[in-house]
Amino acid sequence: MAEHRNRWNWEVSGFEPRKSSASVEPEEHRVAAPLVRRYSISAASVLSGENSDFSKQALASKLQRLKDKVKVAKEDYLELRQEASDLQDYSNAKLDRVTRYLGVLAEKTRKLDQVALETEARISPLINEKKRLFNDLLTAKGSIMVFCRARPLFEDEGPSIVEFPDDCTIRVNTCDDSIANPKKDFEFDRIFGPHVGQAELFSDVQPFVQSALDGYNVSIFAYGQTRSGKTHTMEGSSHDRGLYARCFEELFDLANSDSTYTSQFNFSVTVFQLYNEQISDLLSESESSLQKICMGSAESFIELVQEKVDNPLDFSRVLKAAFQSRGNDTSKFNVSHLIITIHIYYHNLISGENLYSKLSLVDLAGSDGLITEDDSGERVTDLLHVMKSLSALGDVLSSLTSRKDVIPYENSMLTTLLADSLGGSSKTLMILNVCPNAANLSETLSSLNFCARARNATLSLGNRDTIKKWRDVANDARKELYEKEKEIQDLKQEVLGLKQALQEANDQCVLLYNEVQKAWKVSFTLQSDLKSENIMLLDKHKIEKEQNAQLRNQVAQLLQMEQEQKLQMQQRDSTIETLQAKIKSMESQLNKALHSTEASSKYGSEAGPGVSSIPKATADGMDSSSVTKKLEEELKKRDALIERLHEENEKLFDRLTEKASLAGSPQVSSPLSKGTTNSQSRDMGSRNDNNNKGRSMDVVPSELVADKSDGTVALVKSGSDKVKSTPAGEYLTAALNDFDPEQYDSLAAISDGANKLLMLVLAAVIKAGASREHEILAEIRAAVFSFIRKMEPKRVMDTMLVSRVRILYIRSLLARSPELQSIKVSPVECFLEKANTGRSRSSSRGNSPGRSPVRYADEQIQGFKVNIKPEKKSKLSSVVLRMRGIDQDTWRQQVTGGKLREIQEEAKSFAIGNRALAALFVHTPAGELQRQIRSWLAESFEFLSVTGDDASGGSTGQLELLSTAIMDGWMAGLGAALPPNTDALGQLLSEYAKRVYSSQLQHLKDIAGTLSTEEAEDATQVGKLRSALESVDHKRRKILQQMRSDVALLTLEDGGSPIHNPSTAAEDARLASLISLDGILKQVKDIVRQSSVNTLSKTKKKAMLSSLDELAERMPSLLEIDHPCAQRQIVDARRVVESIPEEDDQLHELVHYRKSPADLGSSTETDVAQWNVLQFNTGSTTPFIIKCGANSNSELVIKADAHVQEPKGGEIVRVVPRPSVLENKSLEEMKQVFFQLPEALSLLALARTEDGTRARYSRLYRTLAMKVPSLRDLVGELEKGGVLKDVRS
Repeated sequence: MAEHRNRWNWEVSGFEPRKSSASVEPEEHRVAAPLVRRYSISAASVLSGENSDFSKQALASKLQRLKDKVKVAKEDYLELRQEASDLQDYSNAKLDRVTRYLGVLAEKTRKLDQVALETEARISPLINEKKRLFNDLLTAKGSIMVFCRARPLFEDEGPSIVEFPDDCTIRVNTCDDSIANPKKDFEFDRIFGPHVGQAELFSDVQPFVQSALDGYNVSIFAYGQTRSGKTHTMEGSSHDRGLYARCFEELFDLANSDSTYTSQFNFSVTVFQLYNEQISDLLSESESSLQKICMGSAESFIELVQEKVDNPLDFSRVLKAAFQSRGNDTSKFNVSHLIITIHIYYHNLISGENLYSKLSLVDLAGSDGLITEDDSGERVTDLLHVMKSLSALGDVLSSLTSRKDVIPYENSMLTTLLADSLGGSSKTLMILNVCPNAANLSETLSSLNFCARARNATLSLGNRDTIKKWRDVANDARKELYEKEKEIQDLKQEVLGLKQALQEANDQCVLLYNEVQKAWKVSFTLQSDLKSENIMLLDKHKIEKEQNAQLRNQVAQLLQMEQEQKLQMQQRDSTIETLQAKIKSMESQLNKALHSTEASSKYGSEAGPGVSSIPKATADGMDSSSVTKKLEEELKKRDALIERLHEENEKLFDRLTEKASLAGSPQVSSPLSKGTTNSQSRDMGSRNDNNNKGRSMDVVPSELVADKSDGTVALVKSGSDKVKSTPAGEYLTAALNDFDPEQYDSLAAISDGANKLLMLVLAAVIKAGASREHEILAEIRAAVFSFIRKMEPKRVMDTMLVSRVRILYIRSLLARSPELQSIKVSPVECFLEKANTGRSRSSSRGNSPGRSPVRYADEQIQGFKVNIKPEKKSKLSSVVLRMRGIDQDTWRQQVTGGKLREIQEEAKSFAIGNRALAALFVHTPAGELQRQIRSWLAESFEFLSVTGDDASGGSTGQLELLSTAIMDGWMAGLGAALPPNTDALGQLLSEYAKRVYSSQLQHLKDIAGTLSTEEAEDATQVGKLRSALESVDHKRRKILQQMRSDVALLTLEDGGSPIHNPSTAAEDARLASLISLDGILKQVKDIVRQSSVNTLSKTKKKAMLSSLDELAERMPSLLEIDHPCAQRQIVDARRVVESIPEEDDQLHELVHYRKSPADLGSSTETDVAQWNVLQFNTGSTTPFIIKCGANSNSELVIKADAHVQEPKGGEIVRVVPRPSVLENKSLEEMKQVFFQLPEALSLLALARTEDGTRARYSRLYRTLAMKVPSLRDLVGELEKGGVLKDVRS
């Protein structure tokens, strides 16, 4: 039955196929032919007893053949069952072997864990010894240590009064002239000058953080007056962090380095404020579900919210929330203490050791104790509470350093809460912050005395008499500590090796587990295949039973019909005997009638009925033969219809172009538009036109796009190019944007509408041709991608159509990008793999497509396994071949239609989301790709037929069918989306578009960077650089605008890699500087132009120099690279202005007023660098042509014919007077002024009246002056001064 799957089954059950519809059978077998070909038999077909014997023999032979088929099927079933049993035994044995090996690995893992625990037990005493030695070393330096830090001076604070003789001494100038030595020295454990940063300060604080992690309570205080730098020391800034962040980061790093899988550290934070001896928890407002902790003594304690922190980011977040809860009242900050406590919890699983310690960071209130008369009562109360708490803290520290028996912790709430962090084995660090200016001398001395009292009472390394003793102790401790650390390091290396061995064992376990999973999958697949084969055999057996039952029923019917025929024959015999008797009687009567004339009439009357009865019997026979002939004709018509449908099926691919155009046109409705949309779209572009006449023409646009190299199809249009609008593009854009799935009743209708729109797009591109293909693609790009994006979640589009559209756009992008064209893809052999051959006869329809790893570029790709096996000729197949009349020696295996559909579905599953395969499709023409697939199939599967002659009843070779199925499956899979991601071709198109955009932006960035580093020498170069940078910036903005319009193409839900948009801050700054420089140079040029005279008035010269000074003051707004050019131009202009002689203002005005109009109009300074031509059409045949320019005095100069009637050789050059010359002049006087000018100018300016002439001349002067670039500023000045007031009238 599998051999018939390569064609549609139009045969009726119970009939054998006709070998030739045109064959002519002998006359005697025409009636019996239906009984030979079919199982069902018509009652009208049985006409004689001889044919019934022949039908019995045919039925008996068919029953025997069915029994043989059932026997062969049972044998195959038993064989398959035996194979399944063998495979089950094999997989059970393999599972047992793997299980035993897993047990061995588990035992090794347990031993490694035991060794690791023993090693941890050996390391734990060494770590405790290390902690004890480090604590002894820190205690030897002093349990209470004092650091002093001086902040830098502000600008208005005067000179410094402090000096730093060495690292442990600070010297203060008391400015007391009454004593011999006004300078006083204070000695502390460490002195930090104004130049010391936060990092160097923390390097001396780090040992206290290490002690806190070792299990000892540590408190760090920031003490000093207001504005001395306490808060900066603790908090720091964004670029130079303080002790809060640095201490926790150090704790976190030390905990990570010391933690193992048997021990761990946990941290939590409490933050509260002490104001007027009242506690306010700053974390109480964050979350009510947080745990609380009690702090203080048993008699006086408080409950605070503690928040767990796992990393420095959590710690920063908690501090930020606490600071927000504290508020913004700075006056309150100065009289309140801020206490941040980091609680450290340590737990060891082996020894069961639990340690708790805490690190308290205290930002004390200002130590300003001076109360003035202006202070309010609340301010005085706050200061008294601060003085009380600080005094109590000083008493506690003094008592601890003096080793008194009674420590007054209860004198203040601050010392009560921090009692466990001040005395006993705890460590205390006081960081004194002082102001180095003279105004705060008293507060500085008070703070130094306060901290000196706490330090000098204890013995420390600062005492010179015991330094040698403690140095020896420290050296011994360091030596012992070094030995312990070395031993700990060796043990850690051993633990690391054990962990590595454990990791390798775990990896082997994972590999074995994967093998077990694969074995289970193979077993499950075999079982499912066996079940499917059993079900198929049962169905086959059931069908054969039903056929057997039908045959039995037909045999019973035949027997019944035979009995009926016998009865009919008996009746006919009796009828014949009756008729013979009648004939004899009529013959006797006829003989009697011959003897008499009267008997002739009687003979005629009696012979009529007899003669009519004979034709009647003959007519009955004729009716039976006519029924048989009609039945035979109907069967022939039916066979002809079946053959015609087969031919239509074979020619389906040849009519794809017609059907695609009919289904894609909105005016023509195709009868197959709903039923065959998917089949048509799947066949588009899937066959090679070199090997098949019926090749679909939809492949042509893609291959043409792939071969383009002129770059006409551009994703980003440069310059001012705009996408042209076409009627087809407008129609498609409107149709895609207006498509609303909600208007359709069913998914089938939605799918039909969406696929029709996609086919319209492809048809429009084909109709546009190669010359206009890029225009239509660019015009509908946004609408197409928005439509695909909108319809992807509904999964109603034909994925092959989506692939065709995607490939069109990707190849148009390749045509304009050399970078994308240079991408190398792996050959098609890397994407195909031959499946492992074996004896298994199970169907592969239940299996997923096999994949094997293949390296492609920088990513891991998979190879598609083509699962085709040579079919073994079993007994059943031999019987089938004999029944069909096919020679077994010339028989070759054929690929069935079901197998082709199966391969196509597997290829589609393989291609979904496969971007490497999408790249292969884009960079390789369709015809070449199919040829490579066909070549690989021919090399890998030699048992397949090569040409169409080997296929029975077909016109296409097996290799062609297989390659077409793989191409169709790949094409359909590449266009299928996996929400929330788009299809593979869409991802490739987005990636390529991003690469093109990134390369264009980077290219413009490089050009702008090169231009921004060039130095301009003069105004001309400044203008060129400015124009070039503005052009680059304009192109960059056009690209960014195109990116915003392509948001539907560039947006992916998985993020993807973003478009690299390099920063252009430096280039923008240079452009702004060039714009400012251009303005400055224009003003300098205007000043130089105004100074191009023989003399200047004092007022005007002073104004020019003042303008140059203002321009020099604007130079700081320029970049350093533009300073030389501006400076050089300003200096040159100043030199020119200063070189011009001065004269009195009144004398200058008098000389200027006495200049006659003739002098104004006949100036000899007509040296014009460049002429600009204007043409005035007056309605006559010859227009007026006037050339205009500017001389060195910034005056308007024209060149035109002296007389209009003499255009050749009569040009004159004149300086045009300003419109102010015509004020208070009559019309005749104006004509005298115009007499010395070219006739064309006077004709254009003169009017009937004086006012009309002035207005026309003003407009003419403005038109001519605006044509000259250097005179445009002069026109603006004249308009402001009212000289050209008649221009707009």
